[in-house]
Amino acid sequence: MSQQKDSDGIDAGRRRFLGAAGAAVAGGTAAGPAWGGSTFLDAMGSFFQDHYQRMSDEEIADALDRIERRAKRRYGVDITCRDTPPQDGVVFGYALNISKCKGYRDCVSACVRENNQDRGSQMQYIRVLEMPEGTRELEAAEHYYDPETVPVDGHYYLPVQCMQCDDPPCVKACPVEATWMEPDGIVVVDYDWCIGCRYCMTACPYWARHFNWREPQIPAEEINPDTNYLGNRPRPKGVVEKCHFCTQRTREGRQPACQEACPTGARIFGNLLDPNSEIRYVLANKPVFRLKEELGTEPKFWYFTD
Repeated sequence: MSQQKDSDGIDAGRRRFLGAAGAAVAGGTAAGPAWGGSTFLDAMGSFFQDHYQRMSDEEIADALDRIERRAKRRYGVDITCRDTPPQDGVVFGYALNISKCKGYRDCVSACVRENNQDRGSQMQYIRVLEMPEGTRELEAAEHYYDPETVPVDGHYYLPVQCMQCDDPPCVKACPVEATWMEPDGIVVVDYDWCIGCRYCMTACPYWARHFNWREPQIPAEEINPDTNYLGNRPRPKGVVEKCHFCTQRTREGRQPACQEACPTGARIFGNLLDPNSEIRYVLANKPVFRLKEELGTEPKFWYFTD
């Protein structure tokens, strides 16, 4: 027999259960952070939380509150977590001028800080490849170059990150629909719905997805408190994460952290639907290419040279 639903679309039985749990906590029978580092009521709220795309405004507000409380318990830091929707008439794209990239990796450091990435595993959404001049063979790249100074003669530098594909194979591979493409072209992840199967990692041809093998380690003083549900909020162990074009910034009219940090002006980010945007100028006037175009993933990330 189907359960009766209330006006918010939540099982009435669920609400009775959570109400009883709340009463138990209020009565002192289940208080304290013993439930996986959470209170009993927050643990149950997370357990019964629906997929992001099916949640009501009230449920999303509750989820954001839980995220903020969890960060406070875990790091001792007050954060703000928002749910910023895509802007109308906007599809984001990226272009990178290889001629200007000198391999400094300032973009990598800025991304790590901005997006609350695990310091212990050195997780990095951006990978800067040192490439021999005259080749685009990614297999010939040096991922871990460490000379005294860069650039190195006879080489150029090719930053790689999530390509925000228009036909993303990672989305097709996810068995629980925890990842999808938003109307602004950003491929996002619902970290509370991801089951950590890593099928998306296998499907991605750009090495752009990363698995949290352990609880992410971030010094409290380095936490970025300005967070977004589909972006840089603290993630748990056992989920896959990726670049999301800094939704906490770009959906509010700012540039992504990697673009702001680039000291040479190699990075160009903007609205592909705006004919007057700089990225549209680049696409119309520069000899651009995309990585692994033959796969048909339709990346929204282009490379060019002067």
